[in-house]
Amino acid sequence: MSACRPCYNVGMTLLTFLILLVVVGLVVGAIARLLLPGPDPMSIPMTVLVGLCGTFSAGLFSWYVLHRHGAGLLLSIAFSVLVVWIYRRSRGGTHRS
Repeated sequence: MSACRPCYNVGMTLLTFLILLVVVGLVVGAIARLLLPGPDPMSIPMTVLVGLCGTFSAGLFSWYVLHRHGAGLLLSIAFSVLVVWIYRRSRGGTHRS
């Protein structure tokens, strides 16, 4: 007979997933802020939110328009740059003539 041992899931736990989600959002958001010149006084949580919003938008775009199952880093950064640009315009950023 086999001994009754507890089975542990070696997959990703919820806490690990959330930590990785924040790290990816921070990296993508920070790169997007660096690529768009000009001042944008955002906090670190706002940078994470911008990165996550851009990554989610890129995933939806990739799924529905490109019919692929993953957005990729470049598309995530491009959409995050777009989110930063929209955020600046909504907060009354500088307008170039």
